[in-house]
Amino acid sequence: MQEADADAGKRAFTRNELIALFDHADEQVERIRAAGRKGWLPAFRDAALLKTAYAFGLRRNEVRMLDAVDFGSNPDGPEFGEYGVLYVRHGKAKKDSPPKRRSVLTVWDWSAEILQEWMDDIRPLFPTAGTSACWPSERGPRIGLSSINTRLAAYRDELGLDPVLDFHSLRRSCITHLIEDGWDARLVQEQAGHDHASSTSIYTCVSSDFRTRTLRRALDATLEAALKPARRAR
Repeated sequence: MQEADADAGKRAFTRNELIALFDHADEQVERIRAAGRKGWLPAFRDAALLKTAYAFGLRRNEVRMLDAVDFGSNPDGPEFGEYGVLYVRHGKAKKDSPPKRRSVLTVWDWSAEILQEWMDDIRPLFPTAGTSACWPSERGPRIGLSSINTRLAAYRDELGLDPVLDFHSLRRSCITHLIEDGWDARLVQEQAGHDHASSTSIYTCVSSDFRTRTLRRALDATLEAALKPARRAR
């Protein structure tokens, strides 16, 4: 059995909650920048970080430890440019084992656009951008885990969202939404870095609407097959 870091008391963001979170994060950047304050740079960084964590289904430390060179092109997805695949070098390790590495394919075009804007236009503005870290802090080479937690919790509370939603909920959301959108279960398992499908299933929090639509399709297909006249033997 593979250990799963999912908590039964936690859940994924709904799509509406996720849109609200990302919109709120973008609004903070514009608000701070319009006021002429310096805080818009870290606000922009955190907005891009949250979206990247969701887009690739990353854990906190996986996204925190990303370096600027941990992206590459995918010959089967040229539309994503230099951000067609993300290489995770600090994945969750099993007991007494080194960090687990994996590659995660880009599946949504908007995530590549966000990364390109961050890398080309915004990240170079940080005084610590000379380091290898993808997400530098204002005073150090790399953002801290507490800063990541604090930012998401603040946005969640400002929006009045369910307090059970945490950073790991972004990973749950990615897995759930890929399944709901019809992506192959094996691909989703590989994206998440799970050895067993049972671990991926723990993270899947499909909506009641998705379950209803899936059931309806199955029932309709069964009914159609039952009513279809049998072919006469030639």
